[in-house]
Amino acid sequence: MKELTPPQVILFDWHATLVDTLEAMYHAVDDVLLKFNELGLLERMTKPGASKTIEDAKLVEYVRNYQRLHPKIKADQKISRTDIFELLFDADEEAKAIAHEAFNKCYRNHFGEIHPFEEGIEEMLICLRKLGIKLGVLTNRDREFLEHEINVIHVNGWAHLFDTMVCGDDVVKRKPAPDPVLKALRNLNVNPGPDCWYVGDSTTDTAAAKEAGVTSIFYNGAHWDEVWLNKIFPATEKHPYKPDAVVNNFREFMHLVEKCLDPELMTYPSV
Repeated sequence: MKELTPPQVILFDWHATLVDTLEAMYHAVDDVLLKFNELGLLERMTKPGASKTIEDAKLVEYVRNYQRLHPKIKADQKISRTDIFELLFDADEEAKAIAHEAFNKCYRNHFGEIHPFEEGIEEMLICLRKLGIKLGVLTNRDREFLEHEINVIHVNGWAHLFDTMVCGDDVVKRKPAPDPVLKALRNLNVNPGPDCWYVGDSTTDTAAAKEAGVTSIFYNGAHWDEVWLNKIFPATEKHPYKPDAVVNNFREFMHLVEKCLDPELMTYPSV
């Protein structure tokens, strides 16, 4: 792992990083897939031989044939909606935009229940703020969803813990474009650089961070093994981006932050 620059800003992905809304997300994705034919998206899906991995190609073919996700994908709950659309449409940005818009309409029928993705997240955010680090939260979903979810999570909501929030409908291009990351930094009056960290659970989060010129921390909440991580981050010409660090939980993440800061400032309990 490369040596990291101490963070003055930490931006977090929302869904499947800080919070668990996977059940609603997968229901909405299946609803969207049933609309692919009427939306004109079936013929725009990634062509055979163009996928990053064999597994991606199998997912594309299954969706093309059945217009739904394979049951194992939904049971495992390890891949984000954005990553699904990325592998289904490759470089067709217009098709991805159509799919995202349709998803938002479908998500209204399912969203509501929300939980922290793991225990201790609120305490971690409070600790980071006490350390003087500015915090932001990003999502590819529309603002109506984030504003509801961030105000009902846990007991008193988490909106007061963040200095900025950027949603998919706040920018021209959603992740993996760098637009959400760059907008968050503009809101904070901070220039992109290695002292800005972006923490997310998907390959699109890593791509957005790297395109924006900030440090990428991959939150491996799905517990992928090293073999799979090397598959999804192959460091090829077409898929060049790799995270600067990988953490499997937020205790590991806090230890990563601690390594970059003055030990006398440590307030987060060690394992």
